[in-house]
Amino acid sequence: MSSENVTPTSDDDRDRQVRDLMKQLFGDRADEMMERLREQGMDPAAMVTAPGGRLPSPWELQSALAQVRAMFAASGDDPVNSQVARDMARQVSVSKGDPVVNAAQAKQVRDALSVAELWLDAATSFPPSGGGTHAWSRAEWVEATLETWHTLAAPVAASVANGLATVMGGGAGEDRDGEDDGPFASDHPDVSVGVLDEAGPGLKNLGLDGLSPSEVIRKVGSSAFGIQIGQAAGTLSQEVFGATDVGLPLLPGSGTALLPTNVTEFAAGLDAPLEEVFLFLAMREAAHARLFAHVPWVRSHLLSLVDRYARGIRIDLNALESQMRDIDPSDPSGIHKAMSSGGIFGVQPTEEQHATLLQLETALALVEGWVDEVVAQAALPHLPFAVSLREMIRRRRAAGGPAEQTFASLVGLELRPRRSRDAATLMSHVYVAGGVEGRDAVWSHPDLLPDAGDLDDPAGYLARREAQSMASADVDAALAAILAEADGEDPGSEAGTG
Repeated sequence: MSSENVTPTSDDDRDRQVRDLMKQLFGDRADEMMERLREQGMDPAAMVTAPGGRLPSPWELQSALAQVRAMFAASGDDPVNSQVARDMARQVSVSKGDPVVNAAQAKQVRDALSVAELWLDAATSFPPSGGGTHAWSRAEWVEATLETWHTLAAPVAASVANGLATVMGGGAGEDRDGEDDGPFASDHPDVSVGVLDEAGPGLKNLGLDGLSPSEVIRKVGSSAFGIQIGQAAGTLSQEVFGATDVGLPLLPGSGTALLPTNVTEFAAGLDAPLEEVFLFLAMREAAHARLFAHVPWVRSHLLSLVDRYARGIRIDLNALESQMRDIDPSDPSGIHKAMSSGGIFGVQPTEEQHATLLQLETALALVEGWVDEVVAQAALPHLPFAVSLREMIRRRRAAGGPAEQTFASLVGLELRPRRSRDAATLMSHVYVAGGVEGRDAVWSHPDLLPDAGDLDDPAGYLARREAQSMASADVDAALAAILAEADGEDPGSEAGTG
């Protein structure tokens, strides 16, 4: 083995190797592509740092090149490259450290969740969710939740990829179905037709030569969305406490989880003892899990609203064309940057989407408000810092974080329960009037859920619900009388005429 391969890598040597590899990939655009990678949270130098800090061999450099090519080849027809998303998410999740959960931490999580379930038994009629209890590292959280993030982003990714293929790939005949462009709207359907036919060596270096323009666009887009989803999930893994922090049920089945590293870091900035913080967050996790497990339509309701919103996105091809006009189609890095720069190219929510968004925000607020009230009732008799912890979490959820902002720019909506305080107030009113059973009965049917108007006037919710019930009973009675008369029966024969 040469001395070059055993000498620790200096900064100058590493930079030289990075540029050599980038030149193999992108020729004269090597420096530009390195900057693109850094903007996406990737370290180009990591590609030329072998184990032990030594310089890599030529074989290892070729292996790195093959991995980049495989990144594009792996996308297939999926609008989000799952492998890229997973690799990016895991890289970001460990970027600030991700110690393995040790036995003491795992026990601390199990104990906290066990006590939380006991206290919640007195505060809600919903029993424990069942399933396992998990003490996860950040990387483990990524692996457990990434499939749901992929599902949420796929409809938007498909719409954007189709729009790009139409504008840059000559989609007038290839990507459009008849006169109705569906999610596309352009006054210039033939603009940029065949522009990717001029693609140069950049495509060949990435193994993308020989593909149709639409296939190139879709693969580059799939990779770009994979990186964005991975970034969002990886960043979230550094912020969340469990599997339900964002209000959506990210796990496909039942179970509860906490990330002890994140909980410990959060508690370090508080006056409350670490044990109390663990117990309070465990109650929030377990309360969410109970709701999602025993009111199964809630999960499908929330995810279907996100899906409906995403599938309703309409890409403005005129705006998209303007964004892409100065991009060299032979440079996948330029396309990648445009797709990763935030926003979805002139997307304007439709009237239907505004209605869907209002429903989603209300549903998220109701989930958060119910959990907030249930946990407060369960915690107050036991935790001296329950009030301050409750307020801290409320502010944290209202403010959101960088990962939620990334998801908002990617999918076009925010996952913050803007009206959680109003929802908590409503749940409190229902509890005072009907106790635990009455409050939990709010989830008895999706058609009975409070709406945005109810959040405007939480105190009047029960009176309005009663009026609606009476009106419904009157309609049912009138309908029964009509049917009985049609059958030749005396409408008052069963009830008596008095």
